[in-house]
Formats: sequence, C-alpha cells, structure tokens
Amino acid sequence: MIGSTRSVRVFAYTMPVDMRKGFDGLYGMVSSHLDQDPLSGDLFLFVARNRKRAKVLMWDGTGLCLYAKRLEKGLFAKLWAGEDSTSLELTASELALFLEGSKLVGKVPVSPEKMCLKCLTENALIERITHAEAGGNQRPRNPPASRYPA
Repeated sequence: MIGSTRSVRVFAYTMPVDMRKGFDGLYGMVSSHLDQDPLSGDLFLFVARNRKRAKVLMWDGTGLCLYAKRLEKGLFAKLWAGEDSTSLELTASELALFLEGSKLVGKVPVSPEKMCLKCLTENALIERITHAEAGGNQRPRNPPASRYPA
C-alpha cells in the first residue's frame, strides 16, 4: 500500500489533469497549483478528465516515484466540484479506497478525525493511562483455580 501510515498526507488535485504529464509536469503542478513541496514525502493524486486514469506522485527520499492506475471497469470518484478549491486532503486509507474505485472518497468523510495530544487530554485518556501505569488496574497475583481438575 502506498503511504501506509496516518502521518502521510495525501493531497488530491481537484481539477482534471492531462495524464500525458510525467514526473516534471506533475512536479510543476504540485509546486504551482497545490502550493506544496513535491519533495516533502507527501503523496499527490491526479485524475484524468474521463476518470479512468489516476497518478500518484511521491518522493521516497531517494527520488520521485510515479504510480499510475487505469480502471478497466467503472470510474474513479469525481474529486472536482468547482473552481473554489484546487486541492483536497485525504488520508492514506482514503487514497487506497479511491484507487480501488470507491465512490465515497471526496464526498463524505470515511476516516476518523486526526487526534492530537490536547484532544486526548480533554477525553481523560491520559488520566486513565497514568492510573493504569500506577497500578490502579493490576491483576491479582494468584491465578484463579483451573476449571479442569488435574
């Protein structure tokens, strides 16, 4: 799977793209249209006007990678809705669903919100972890008697 962790950011270009573009053409689009750094390690998704082809541009630390997919049946989800926004941020899971042909990607949120330390402390998760680490939920030292006689 491309970008298998939650920390990988995926930016989808929300306008149709000429799929004849290669490394340099898509690199230029990331810089100029998405206002992102193509060498950041993020993933950049581009879709053809007919929605049968998609490409993902990625920097892996040693060079640019270009992944391409052509659907034999069906269409990719339509990510473009108008001129107001040229990019849409997805999760790696949403990218995988998109590349499998899911129609929900870009229309409804299919991944949970990202959590931050502040969110965790507001939900008292830190207090529960601290309580457990302090021995608040220790198991008894003597194991229970076996249900099966010896």
